[in-house]
Amino acid sequence: MFDAGAQAHGSLVGSDDGVRDRTMSAELQEEDLTFDRSLRPKFLKDYLGQEKVKESLAIMIEAAQARGEAADHILFSGPPGLGKTTLATVVANELGANIKTTSGPAIERTGDLAAILTNLEAGDVLFIDEIHRMNRMVEEVLYPALEDFALDIVVGKGPAARSIRLDLPHFTLIGATTRTGLLTGPLRDRFGIAFRLQYYTPEELAAIVMRSAAILDVRIEEDGALEIARRSRGTPRLANRLLKRVRDWAQVRGDGVIDEDVAAQALAFFEVDSLGLDAMDNRILEMLAVQFGGRPVGLTTLASALSEEPDTLEDVYEPFLMQQGLMIRTPKGRQATARTYEHLGMVAPEGL
Repeated sequence: MFDAGAQAHGSLVGSDDGVRDRTMSAELQEEDLTFDRSLRPKFLKDYLGQEKVKESLAIMIEAAQARGEAADHILFSGPPGLGKTTLATVVANELGANIKTTSGPAIERTGDLAAILTNLEAGDVLFIDEIHRMNRMVEEVLYPALEDFALDIVVGKGPAARSIRLDLPHFTLIGATTRTGLLTGPLRDRFGIAFRLQYYTPEELAAIVMRSAAILDVRIEEDGALEIARRSRGTPRLANRLLKRVRDWAQVRGDGVIDEDVAAQALAFFEVDSLGLDAMDNRILEMLAVQFGGRPVGLTTLASALSEEPDTLEDVYEPFLMQQGLMIRTPKGRQATARTYEHLGMVAPEGL
């Protein structure tokens, strides 16, 4: 028999659980962000890896300071977790400037951008993350601000409308994007210099892990740091988060010291394999190799089968899988490779 009271009670319990789950999730995300921020270098000399980018930035910053001018607008691109946000902060620190941070999706209206720009002071750095997701109307307001350091505002409507130009202080815009191809040509052309961040080598990541361990007062040996680095997918953000997990495992299951064996056991426990692939990565490979039998699969079809967003697959998982030769993109879709089957311990279909 239908019991409205019981159903209502059940809904309330479910709602409370959902709120509690979301609260816990938010707390965990904030904890991770605080952890990441505590390990971020403040100046170029502390920033490890991306040597060519660092050298170019050092020259540009020194030249701008010698001339007493704001530095050129800078665009950082590359997969998530490679240090784009950190580099933006480093540039601001090296310039001795204040940094204002926002993101493309957060600037919904032209008025939002106007408010940000008019509050800048001379020499400030404005950092816009995920700049490729900026509204096109907002983007057009940004053009004169970048080129002429001016803001064009339309006052009134219809025949009585008129345009007012406000002068802006000279500032430096730093944009970050994971999808360079989605940037419009006019916006891309207004950056004075663009850098593509590359995946880090295991040796560079090992140095980052050693530095982070020193900051966190974690006892770690070089071979332990290298084992974590090898499984970090070439990404400093992931290396630091794996260090955090291995630290906890070593504290509870070991003697607190992280060596190669402890790191390997801890990462195996957390389902991070020798290539740095996690449970989701291996699920993607199994889906391509087993469920779809090695045939090409469209992105949306694959995303639906995995209950994941297409953008997440394309931005977070695919770049590393393709770099490792575990997935290829064909005109017909995503496809497993012979190495995929080798990694899964399976026999590849003939002709693959």
